[in-house]
Amino acid sequence: MKVLGSIILFSLIFGSMAKGQGLKEVIYQEKDQKLSGLISSNAGKSLPAVLILPAWKGIDQEAKDAALDLEKEGYLVLIADIYGVGNTPKDNAEAGKQSTIFKRDFATYQKRIQAGMDELKKQGATKIAVIGYCFGGSGALEAARGGLNVEGAVSIHGGLAKDPSREMQPVKTKVLVLHPADDASVSKADYDGFVKEMDDAKADWQIITYANSKHTFTNPESPDYNEIMAKRAWKHTKMFLDEVLK
Repeated sequence: MKVLGSIILFSLIFGSMAKGQGLKEVIYQEKDQKLSGLISSNAGKSLPAVLILPAWKGIDQEAKDAALDLEKEGYLVLIADIYGVGNTPKDNAEAGKQSTIFKRDFATYQKRIQAGMDELKKQGATKIAVIGYCFGGSGALEAARGGLNVEGAVSIHGGLAKDPSREMQPVKTKVLVLHPADDASVSKADYDGFVKEMDDAKADWQIITYANSKHTFTNPESPDYNEIMAKRAWKHTKMFLDEVLK
C-alpha cells in the first residue's frame, strides 16, 4: 500500500507540473507595430528571464523546445516576435529579404529586442539574458552591441559580421558564441573581425566551435543537424545562463 500510495502521489505531482508548463501567446508593442510572442506559464512571478530570438522564419519548434526546457530550469521565458503581426515570412526567400532589412537597420532590430525585454519586465523578470538562433543569433549580438540591459547574450550559429563604419561602443554584456566549424555563411574575415571587435570593445566574450557541424546544426528539422554537437551546445548555453542569471 505504501508503494501504491507513493506512485499515486508521484503521479499527482508530476501531472500538476506537466499541466503547469506551457507557452501562451502574449501581445505587446513596439511603437505602432503589434508583436505576438510566446511566454512561459510562470509569467507573473519574479524570476530571472531569457528572451529567445528565433531564426529567420519566425517562431519555430526549436525556439519552443528551448523555451520549455528553460522554464524547467526556473527561468521566465519569452520567444520574441521580431517581424510583427501579419509580417511572418511564408518561405525562405521572403525570410531572407525580411531578415536582411533588420540586419541592415540594426537600430530597429535593437528596438524590437528591447520591446521583448520590456514585456519580460512587465511579466516579472528580475534580470534578462538573450539567446538567438541564426538571424536571432545576430540579434543577440546586436543586444550586446546596442548596450541593452542584458546580463548575457548567446549567439547560436548567428552571423558575426558588423558594418565596419559603425561606431565602436564598449560591450558590457557577457557574450557567448556557439559556432559551427563548417558554417558557410560566416567567412574567416567575419570571424576574425568579430574577435577584433570584441577585443576592442573590452568584452567578456567566448567562442565555442563545434566540429563537423554546418550552419543549422542545432535544429533537429534541418539536414545540418548534428545531435551530439547540438546537445553539447545546449549544455554550454545553460551553463552560461546559470552563470549570468543565477
